[in-house]
Amino acid sequence: MALTFELAGAQIDGARDYQEDAFLITHLTDANGNPSALVIVADGMGGHAAGNVASNMAVQAFNKHVSANYPADNPADVLHECVLRANKAIKDTITETPALSGMGCTMVAAILESGKLWWASVGDSNVYLLRNKELLKKNADHSYGGFLDRMAAAGTPVKPEPGLARNMLMSAVTGDEINEIDVPQEPFLLQAGDRVLLASDGMDTLSDGKVIQFSEWSKSPKECADALLKAVEDAKMPKQDNTTVVVVNVVEKVEAVPAPAPVAAAPAPVAAPAPAAAMPEPKVEAPEKSKTGLIIGIAAAVVIAAGAGLYFSGGKKPAPPPSGLAEPEGATVETPAEEADAPEAAEAPAAPAVEPAPAAKTETPPAEAAPGPAVAAQAPPTTEFSDKLKDGTAGPVMIPIKAGSFEMGSPGSSRFADERPRHTVKANVLSVGKYEITIAQYEKFAKAAGKKIPDNLYLEKEVHPVFFVSWDDAFYYAKWLSEQTGKKYRLPSEAEWEYAAGAGQKSPFWWGFEEVPNAAHCFGCATGFDPRKPTKIGSFKPNQFGLYDTAGNIAEWVQDCWHENYTGAPAEANTWEGGDCAYRVARGGAFSSPPQSIRHAKRDKYKSDALYDHIGFRLVREE
Repeated sequence: MALTFELAGAQIDGARDYQEDAFLITHLTDANGNPSALVIVADGMGGHAAGNVASNMAVQAFNKHVSANYPADNPADVLHECVLRANKAIKDTITETPALSGMGCTMVAAILESGKLWWASVGDSNVYLLRNKELLKKNADHSYGGFLDRMAAAGTPVKPEPGLARNMLMSAVTGDEINEIDVPQEPFLLQAGDRVLLASDGMDTLSDGKVIQFSEWSKSPKECADALLKAVEDAKMPKQDNTTVVVVNVVEKVEAVPAPAPVAAAPAPVAAPAPAAAMPEPKVEAPEKSKTGLIIGIAAAVVIAAGAGLYFSGGKKPAPPPSGLAEPEGATVETPAEEADAPEAAEAPAAPAVEPAPAAKTETPPAEAAPGPAVAAQAPPTTEFSDKLKDGTAGPVMIPIKAGSFEMGSPGSSRFADERPRHTVKANVLSVGKYEITIAQYEKFAKAAGKKIPDNLYLEKEVHPVFFVSWDDAFYYAKWLSEQTGKKYRLPSEAEWEYAAGAGQKSPFWWGFEEVPNAAHCFGCATGFDPRKPTKIGSFKPNQFGLYDTAGNIAEWVQDCWHENYTGAPAEANTWEGGDCAYRVARGGAFSSPPQSIRHAKRDKYKSDALYDHIGFRLVREE
């Protein structure tokens, strides 16, 4: 029986007026090409500024090492090394900025692959397994209380020392030598129906019975995470700590199903939850103490927490517009962040830089655009246009793209089998959306179709891309737009999307062979934008075809069903029939993706009828 995973995470401030927790969900692919995932929860210490810095730094260092070294023969070894890398990152930062001395974090991380759970933990965060209405803590508790309990369970009870609280830490990631890391060398075997919870110690407010109760009442990971955090808030504990929880449902892999008939009614999307408050930029200042800990043998007082990052969410209450973000819906897992493919000897360099494209004439360009890098860009080959809807308003801005041939996929040296073999594809003339479909544009369809409008709260509808829309939603939006305009609109095929996004370039990115800071909105792209949500459309320079945001910001649904690789792929850029239609392809990476996952060859698969906080779409129009 093949297993896959659905994941979602959320967090609250508790009684704090700042967020020091951080969490991350990264989609991976194991050595056999099966979907897997990395989940990290870090609970920072050191006060408002330092705890935030420590947890985010640890999460980023951890994720970077996994992304570069997974798949692996022994994931336990990778996880162990990740903890050491996170610790070194904190040590180096404290050396450079002594004012941050005393900062650190506890952390727990897990790799889920092929029905196996691997984890590494330091401190008092938790990995729980919920199976058959029984809650089991799987990782070690490195608090003083946990130490006493372990000694008692081993038959060698230790008398508590006066003055030592049970919540004092005996191991943490502080830049000093780590006393203890819990990394089992053998994975725990999962079963369909299992639920895995990774949580910071703020969730210790709830008894095991409460955790079981609220989990049993919740079907999706998102519902479960929200229910648990609401229960923590309802408990109204004095000095309630920041609380973060990531929920993983272990489910049997869905068999392929036929694509939806054009005349079928679209399923109503589920409204996304209210957004989390935006995290303020961390300030470097002397750390304050917020949670006392004890590092045995080090005599260091530790204080923990931090917010934001890949799929991060801050705060328990929505922030004022536009800085909030709805929490991520349950996500099926997929491929990892990867190394950029080295250019082949016969490939030409990226096109030389030219003047950037002029602003659209048919709609107002978004305000507060980022400066963007000095990368190649040129004016669209022909004039952009916008078809009229029946109410007389303008539809999406479209740009005609000339026909051409390109090399689709990655070279044979690429370690990602789903992007091989590289093959020549001929693309026909068509028009492509200049921008991703916005919330306002989608709302017209949703109201006309009687569908619930996606709850993309606190974003400016006219200039932010829509998300929390399934592939089915995008499919029926295109059908509705065709009826409104009398023209043939649809989702692009996977080949059409790659041709348009890469603008015919042979380099991994449309601007060249290397990652460029501030070229697109992604996690680690150094844009200055909030890493927990998409930014305004058109905030960066367009590619050589005049298209905006084909890398990062929001991943985009395409028409094709999922194929494991390009073996047997057509030579024409038409929709590739067949494949696993329970899953559809999303392209381009998102605000939550690392830089190497916004290459135009990168492929991801997601359930066609599910909603995701990082996937939207753009359309093409047939000529």
